[in-house]
Amino acid sequence: MPTPSSNVAFTIFGFDIMWYGILIATGMLLAIAIAFRRAPRHGIEPDRIYDIALVCLPAAVVGCRLYYVAFHWDQYAGDIAKILNIREGGLAIHGGLIFGIGAGVLLCRRWNIHPLNGVDLVVPGIALAQSIGRWGNYFNQEAHGGPTNLPWAIEVNGQMVHPTFLYESIWCFLLFFILIYIDNHRKFEGQTCLSYGILYSIERFFVEGLRTDSLMLGPLRQAQVISVVLIVLCSASYFVLKRRAERDAEAAPTSAPTHGNGEKDGDE
Repeated sequence: MPTPSSNVAFTIFGFDIMWYGILIATGMLLAIAIAFRRAPRHGIEPDRIYDIALVCLPAAVVGCRLYYVAFHWDQYAGDIAKILNIREGGLAIHGGLIFGIGAGVLLCRRWNIHPLNGVDLVVPGIALAQSIGRWGNYFNQEAHGGPTNLPWAIEVNGQMVHPTFLYESIWCFLLFFILIYIDNHRKFEGQTCLSYGILYSIERFFVEGLRTDSLMLGPLRQAQVISVVLIVLCSASYFVLKRRAERDAEAAPTSAPTHGNGEKDGDE
C-alpha cells in the first residue's frame, strides 16, 4: 500500500483542509442519511434524526477527544490550545460512543422514544462512519501496527507495518451490512445495538493487539479491556432480552410486533 503524500486534502485562503476531517465528516453525514431513511421502520419521525444529530455528533467528538486526552494527559496538561487541536488526529472511538450514545439515550427519554429502539436505528450508520473515518488514520500515518512483510503493509517512518486502520475499516464496512440485516429481522429491541457491541468488540480486541500506539490502562491495553467487558455485558444482555421477547411471544402469540413508540410493523 503506498504512503500518502500528505494529510492535507486542499488549502482555502491559506487554511489547510485535512483528509482526517473530511473523512470523519463524510462518515457522520452518511450515518445521518441512513438513520433518516430507516427511521420509519423504527416508528421514529425522520426529522427527529436531525435534532438528535445536532446534539449527539458534537457530544461524540468531545467524547472522542476527552477520552484520548485523558489517557495522554502528560502530553496535554496545561496546554488548552493543544487539547482543542484535533486537526492532526487524537480521537478515541470508545469515548465518542460513550458520549454520543449517552446523549442520544437522554434525548430519546425526553422525546418518548424507547432508548434501545433509538440506538438500534443508529448503530449500522455508526459502523459505516467508523469504516470511512479510519482512513483518516492512514493519511495521518497513525493507529498502525508493528512490523510486517505482508503484501498490504504500509510504510511509516521507513518501516513496513500492519495497516490496522485498514483491518478495522474492512470489518466495520462488513459489519454495516450485517447490522442492517439484523435490524431488518430483529426480534427484540436492543438486538441490533447489542450485536454491534459484541461484533465490533471482538474485532477490536484482536486488532488492538497489533497496534503500537494503544492507550494503556496500567500494563493493559485499555481498548482490549473495554472490548472484553463489552462482549460479556452485551452477550448477557442479549440473552436476557431474547428470552424476555420469547416469553412475551409465547404469552401473546397473536400480537403483532411493535416498535419503540408503539407502532406496528409494516412494509417500508
